[in-house]
Amino acid sequence: MTRNRVFMAPMSGVTDLPFRTLAMQLGAGLVVTEMVASRELVTNSRESWARLRSADLGVHMVQLAGREAQWMAEAAIIAEAEGADIIDINMGCPAKKVTGGYSGAALMREPERALSMIEATVKAVKVPVTLKMRLGWDDENLNAAELAVAARDLGIQMVTVHGRTRAQFYKGKADWQAIARVRQAVPELPFVANGDISSRQDAEECLAVTNADAVMIGRAAQGRPWLCGEIAGDPTARIDPKIRAEIALNHYQMMIEHYGVDVGLRHARKHLGWYIESLAPNTPSALKYEIMTSSEVEKTMTLFAQALETRWPDQQPDAESQMETAA
Repeated sequence: MTRNRVFMAPMSGVTDLPFRTLAMQLGAGLVVTEMVASRELVTNSRESWARLRSADLGVHMVQLAGREAQWMAEAAIIAEAEGADIIDINMGCPAKKVTGGYSGAALMREPERALSMIEATVKAVKVPVTLKMRLGWDDENLNAAELAVAARDLGIQMVTVHGRTRAQFYKGKADWQAIARVRQAVPELPFVANGDISSRQDAEECLAVTNADAVMIGRAAQGRPWLCGEIAGDPTARIDPKIRAEIALNHYQMMIEHYGVDVGLRHARKHLGWYIESLAPNTPSALKYEIMTSSEVEKTMTLFAQALETRWPDQQPDAESQMETAA
């Protein structure tokens, strides 16, 4: 179903349609939508419907979030009708906005509710339903293996585990050994490992430690939509820095076209910052400030191109050294 074992993680505010399109064009094995709030989708939230959109990127995997079985089931039916090939249930998001509403990773503190939600979602659709979660809420509540077994028995067809607890957020190191213990609990299911994978070496080591079938790349791909494809391919193969700059500029244009000028400018800024860190880390602060605060599309494009095309002192020709240490 997928072309390789390196998947792009769903990231709210990051893996929108322009980013997913680039990631697939550049070799990702699978991409997942941003988290779609189930109740908001059912009640016709414009933002939720926008996040649901596909663009013929191969397998269309939609991640749904919520805490009520009814809304999750209804949202899954909508997603399936809109072309979703796979429904993924979010039980891993650590963001306070999400866990404060008792969704995402907070569901790991309420296993009965979580399993009721999973059961309703699986029964509502014919497409495969998968699950993404963390190791647990905190170190005293590491229940991912138990939940994975119960979810399997309810019909979940793939499990992805991020190797941290919710209490950790993104601090410390992802515990691949702990992921391996979850994998051992459900050896018959397709299984994906997530957390601290930012290079081909990381991916190979993680697969060996966890015995996972695939890896999922998250924050390390910010400002590097080519990273999944690069990790999946020949380790000596590199995209020319000039081409990377062209990809970044194209991404900016895609976001403006996708969102419109006002919203597109706001959404694009974080991506521009990540590209500068990745491709032109020594850009003078004054120029970076202009890029990040400009409210004019053409001016932003011109300044951004200037930052990417200029060889600032001590700038490395490619971003591999940073890639190795990305979170």
